[in-house]
Amino acid sequence: MSAVDLPRWSLALVAALAQPVQAEVLQERSQRFQPQWSPAGMVASQEQLASRAGAAVLARGGNAVDGAVATAFALAVTLPQAGNLGGGGFLVLWLPGPSPAAARGCSAAAEIRVGRGTAVAVNFRETAPLAAMAGMFLGPDGEVDRQRATRSPLSVAVPGTPAGLLLAQRCYGRLSRASVMAPAIRLASRGFPVGKELADSLRQATPLLQADPTSTQLFLQRPLRPGTIWRQPLLAASLQRIANQGERGFYQGPIAESLVALMRQRGGLIRQADLDGYRAQLVRPLQARFQGYPVVTMPPPSGGGVTLVQLLQVLEPMPLAQLGLNSAASLHRMVEAMNLAYRDRNQWLGDPDQVAMPLERLLSPAHADRLRGQIRLDRHRPAADLAAETPSSGGTNTTHLSVADPQGGLVALTTTLNFAYGSGISVPGAGFLLNNEMDDFTAKPGVANAYGLVQGSANAIAPGKRPLSSMTPTLVFRRDGRPWLATGSPGGSRIITTVLQVLLNRLVHGLNLASAVASPRIHSQLWPDQVSVEQGLSPDTLRLLEGQGHRVVVTAAMGSANSVEVLAEGGSLGVADPRRLDAAAIGELQLKPPVGSER
Repeated sequence: MSAVDLPRWSLALVAALAQPVQAEVLQERSQRFQPQWSPAGMVASQEQLASRAGAAVLARGGNAVDGAVATAFALAVTLPQAGNLGGGGFLVLWLPGPSPAAARGCSAAAEIRVGRGTAVAVNFRETAPLAAMAGMFLGPDGEVDRQRATRSPLSVAVPGTPAGLLLAQRCYGRLSRASVMAPAIRLASRGFPVGKELADSLRQATPLLQADPTSTQLFLQRPLRPGTIWRQPLLAASLQRIANQGERGFYQGPIAESLVALMRQRGGLIRQADLDGYRAQLVRPLQARFQGYPVVTMPPPSGGGVTLVQLLQVLEPMPLAQLGLNSAASLHRMVEAMNLAYRDRNQWLGDPDQVAMPLERLLSPAHADRLRGQIRLDRHRPAADLAAETPSSGGTNTTHLSVADPQGGLVALTTTLNFAYGSGISVPGAGFLLNNEMDDFTAKPGVANAYGLVQGSANAIAPGKRPLSSMTPTLVFRRDGRPWLATGSPGGSRIITTVLQVLLNRLVHGLNLASAVASPRIHSQLWPDQVSVEQGLSPDTLRLLEGQGHRVVVTAAMGSANSVEVLAEGGSLGVADPRRLDAAAIGELQLKPPVGSER
């Protein structure tokens, strides 16, 4: 591929990236993996051009929110299997100083003070259409019809991504909406070179995409091989409409009309009233402390934040550092804690707007003590012994990004379509795919969903309800309240345990950020009664776990924990999870383009 094949703005970014950077190792030199360093801000995401888009917005004077929103919109172009306009997600942010929200007409009621700044969460999880009902995915035999629940128009929930990204940017960003969305629009209109990971993914998804005529036209009209310049004019027009009109550009007008017409024609449930009624929410984040470090994470309908906090509370008094990183003794304790926390998640958690949850009890130190007391240090407790309480989900094609700005602002942002390419159904004339998030509800209590999670009635389908999710965008602060880490991951039910292990590796075992992300991972979720492990753990360790009664299963790589860290001395670090081929951590580019129109 020649240089002339690249969009002009990409050439400028590539040229900037080619400039020499400081090679100084700023963290532990003895560790095999080292993070990227920047003297200013940092963006880490699952796709390199999207990371560059966010870094370019930081260079224009944007803050962490601007950079995160720019990256997320760019991922809707360059990572169609997970980045999206037709899905939803969660965002947790922290900005130094007083909040700008109230002055912009946004409610500050959900904000909390952490150190010398403000933290808040944004809930833009999809909602069930008003016509949705419990049992809608059950066949004549009373069993769940998996095709209807995952690959039909009925599987599509009302999208939240445009509303959530725009709400965060309007209330907390620094640049104009047009400036922040411009890189994504250029990527879609001028095109970008397809990477190998995307090319492989599209090839694997061909049977799914061929089932929908619009998806066939968008993604399969010509082979998208590595290096092919891919232009998406319909998606560019949709992004431009959103940039010009804000939420109205998506939830009303031509995009909305096309989406509703598709639903009517093919038996889906979304109507204009669903789109008119959709609202992203500013919500109060969960706050906890782990070994003195403030942790800020997502509240329900994220099941991830509650479960993460429970796990940290249960494990905090245990001597994990002395037992050793990835020793059988430390892994056994983590697995047993995971099973207990997932039991609570599956029984009690759901949409707080529709379900009463005993959060105060679930997050109390006394409850953590009770759970810890149920762990046998010498033997695995079988799931059947723990399942007196009813033995949920997030999709594996979720994507996570983290951003730090030069002032120490942090954003952790996770979005999803659920499965890879969602439902496989695209909106005619609009250029984007729709989610299949209705499968994240409990289709039938007590029956495992696509990710093996056995959910309870708290997450049952109901009109306007948001399905429970495992997405766990998380921020960590130094003990004095200064900003430190932003992390999260895709991976369905494995998101929570991925985030847990990144935090334990960094805070307990002393790994630098790169090593903390690269270290082999495990996962257990009560049902199925097994421990999933990545390649890289010692065979001796696995034998010791089996000797304690664990069923050990070696699985594919888990998650993509793209993370950033604010250095106490100034500057930032970033890590793109090596488990994904096209992921990249990009420091703020030292370009001096004209600053976009600022507020």
